[in-house]
Amino acid sequence: MVVDKLILTFIFLFGLLRFSESQAETVRVASLNVRNYLTMDRMVSGHWKKDYPKPSKEKRILRSIINQANPDILALQEMGEPYYLNELWKDLNSTDGVRFSYSAWIPGLGEGEERHLALLSKLPFTLINQEEDLSFKYFEGRREPSRGILEAEFETNGTKWSLFNLHLKSKWTERPDDPEASIRREREARAIRDYIRNKYPIYKYPDYLVLGDFNDHKNSAAIRRFLQVNNTELSKMIQCQDKQGHFWTHYWDKQDSYARFDYLLASPKLFKKLIPGTAKIGDFHLCLLASDHRMVYADFEF
Repeated sequence: MVVDKLILTFIFLFGLLRFSESQAETVRVASLNVRNYLTMDRMVSGHWKKDYPKPSKEKRILRSIINQANPDILALQEMGEPYYLNELWKDLNSTDGVRFSYSAWIPGLGEGEERHLALLSKLPFTLINQEEDLSFKYFEGRREPSRGILEAEFETNGTKWSLFNLHLKSKWTERPDDPEASIRREREARAIRDYIRNKYPIYKYPDYLVLGDFNDHKNSAAIRRFLQVNNTELSKMIQCQDKQGHFWTHYWDKQDSYARFDYLLASPKLFKKLIPGTAKIGDFHLCLLASDHRMVYADFEF
């Protein structure tokens, strides 16, 4: 009789464990700079075109990349006006590939900024309207606007977590006193970092992910601002790599150079939800014909 009760107890507990495991939810999060998904003057098939949209061939490859990665949440950089986000959304959803139910777009800040941040998602979220002043002091005491951040809040399997999509200043600059705009990028990173840090103090063990095109190297000051303050760890870098074990995400054809500019940074608590072996760089066929960046993505279990 005692043996029978022990067996029944074991079966019941094993059933609860299996039930608990079956309820875990996996979320794939990806980031991709879509390279000028807008109307602009550009070189097309060896000819200079004025006010020309992103070529159809590039768009087809871009959709193929997204379909192959099949993310649940996709953060986008260098998106044009909302019309172009809606175009991409419609084209994806009209095929047998990835179907996103939700989207978001925020305007790029700064005079003449025509490259914006966007989000496509299978999961519902709350978009946080960026009201904070993310400007920063640059030279001559002048304040410069950040490109801003797209901030979204999700709730997955009872866990509330946040995503911050960003696109820091590129290395192109006309200022000889700031080679490759590294000072500007560091100060912009600091302004965004301080906003995140103030909203989600690390002692409260928040779940958040900072991702996007940081336009800088792994050991740069701009990246370090997001990782640590003094002895306090703010986030952990997720080590993405491609099938060959390479870490580069950006190719500059003019100089034939490869660099790692795109990152996923997770708060220590969210980092624990990372599924080992899922952090990837999308080395999909012809991907560099669609963008000069490669997609980064990883799976998290909630």
